[in-house]
Amino acid sequence: MRRTEESLMRQSRTGSTDTAPHTRWNGRLIGLVAVLALVNFVVDSAITAPLVVLPEMLDHFGTDQAGWLNATAMLAGVLWAPLLGRSADIHGKRRVLVLTLLLSCAGALLCAVAPSVWVFVPGRVLQGAALAAVFLSVAIVRGVCAPRIAMIIVGIVTSGSAVLNIASRFLIEELAKEFGFQILFVASALVAVVMAVCVHKVVPESLTRTPGRIDVGGALLLGGGLAGVLGHVSLGPDLGWLAAGPLALLAGGVAALARWFLVSSRKPDPLIDVRDISRPLVLTLLVVFLSAGSYQSMLQLVSLIGDVSADQQLGYGLADQGSVALLLAAPGVGVTLGGPVAGWLAARVGPASTLAGAIMLGTVVTIGMFLGASRLPVALCCGLLLGITVGALGTSGFNMAAGLATPERQGIVTSLVMVMVSIGAVVMDFVGAAVLKSTAAVVDGETTNSATGVFSYIGIASAAFAIAAVLAVILVRSTRPHRDSPSPDLQRDAV
Repeated sequence: MRRTEESLMRQSRTGSTDTAPHTRWNGRLIGLVAVLALVNFVVDSAITAPLVVLPEMLDHFGTDQAGWLNATAMLAGVLWAPLLGRSADIHGKRRVLVLTLLLSCAGALLCAVAPSVWVFVPGRVLQGAALAAVFLSVAIVRGVCAPRIAMIIVGIVTSGSAVLNIASRFLIEELAKEFGFQILFVASALVAVVMAVCVHKVVPESLTRTPGRIDVGGALLLGGGLAGVLGHVSLGPDLGWLAAGPLALLAGGVAALARWFLVSSRKPDPLIDVRDISRPLVLTLLVVFLSAGSYQSMLQLVSLIGDVSADQQLGYGLADQGSVALLLAAPGVGVTLGGPVAGWLAARVGPASTLAGAIMLGTVVTIGMFLGASRLPVALCCGLLLGITVGALGTSGFNMAAGLATPERQGIVTSLVMVMVSIGAVVMDFVGAAVLKSTAAVVDGETTNSATGVFSYIGIASAAFAIAAVLAVILVRSTRPHRDSPSPDLQRDAV
């Protein structure tokens, strides 16, 4: 009786009576999946696509500080993620997703008309809100679909736009040559506002809400602390580790994180209740941090190897062995395949086992890059399989975290996965860059990466993947006792 009354109250608040989750494919569900997949294309246009026109932006603003132009959006995304995740749980996931897209649109327009870097950077900060669209899409899928089909759809939504991202790179290059780099941000703004309208029209508002208030102070402390620490890691190589700016970011970030932890452990309604984070969730986040960071660092290395010819006799190089452009396209194809396949497997063997399998594949493939550094066919194969790994990793990580969260906490818990992906990418990129810089060699009067640096780089990424594999096995074992009784996901599926 009480459940019926609560359902009626929710219906009156949302004006909807169609609360049954999708258990099979139908026209409405296909439309929802298409919209959410395109929403994730907005994320790429806001966060990573500007790298294509980075040299043009540096020339336009007369600066050599690529970090400010490149990393700002990702760092801001770390700040936005917990705040928007918690807001979605309280005020509704569709509403917050629309707000996220409009923030990204406003940021893109500001970047397009920015007369100086001091106006451009705040625009990138606003664009960073787009990062929240990834986990909000996952939370929406988990709310409107039965768990078994939701696991598959999460893979499609988070990975389906990867091939579209590859195709857009070539279009961006041509448009930038014709109209300037600003056209990228105009296009990003247009896509964001169109998708905001589509989300409002197609995506149903979530019926499950979390009572409470938004801990704005806690969100600012956590997001600002993470952004400060990562800002030091990301911008230190460009500005100098002991320069006043990076040191201030580091000190402020550490102080903010310490303050957040102390305050949130005493608040009755904190942004993230650190007292209630389960061991499986901690393991999941650590696995995502290590493996996502390793993949991102390997992607960075592939582009460096592809620019070196074996004729230079450095012990590595692929530039003279064929179309190196395929090296950057292969991971995108792999991501598109890996996400849906991981979702399908998770619905049958569980997300923990699927996550462990993806990490083990990533470990083997990364080790294979010891050969791939000098053999193009091996490198292409490794690139494709690394893409499959990261597609499966993202899908399984989100499915695992969402399965550990109650319906009222889907937004904030899935946001933590996105935060760990961002942190892993920044940290491992820095570690790899530091290794290459410290082992650089001078050849014919030019400084270049040595074989020692390249293979050490691969070794570090392989070790990080191996540690993640060990943690993933522990995660599988820690969740195994629950298989004898129905899991929360299967219970909801049965209902």
